[in-house]
Amino acid sequence: MRKHVFMLAVALFALCAVAASAADISGRWVAQMPGRDGATTEWTLNLKQAGEKLTGTVTSPRGDQEISEGKVAGDAVSFVTVMSFGDMQMKWVYKGAIAGNEIKFTRSMEGGRGGGGGRGPMGPQEFVAKKAS
Repeated sequence: MRKHVFMLAVALFALCAVAASAADISGRWVAQMPGRDGATTEWTLNLKQAGEKLTGTVTSPRGDQEISEGKVAGDAVSFVTVMSFGDMQMKWVYKGAIAGNEIKFTRSMEGGRGGGGGRGPMGPQEFVAKKAS
């Protein structure tokens, strides 16, 4: 009997741990994005989470970009934005790790140069987004 009670307690603890790590990240997040010249600009991420699906927008000095391919799995978050300049498209891939009221992101570019695939002209950028109150 004690063994069954112990196993039930362990199972409940594990279930609570999984539920706690699956926090909803919906809301407004603010980040200081590094620029080419070493200066930073403020970006806002307006995130909407429904289960593992993530939607929303990223607002930068260049305007709003819709989030696509958004996913949240445990403490991992990922999504894509696409910026168009004439016939050129730049696909930005964001991957992050949620830690309380912060998300540590790495952003890298795919495509560019007319959407021909391959690496873009900029390497990966790291930044932290903080939950806005």
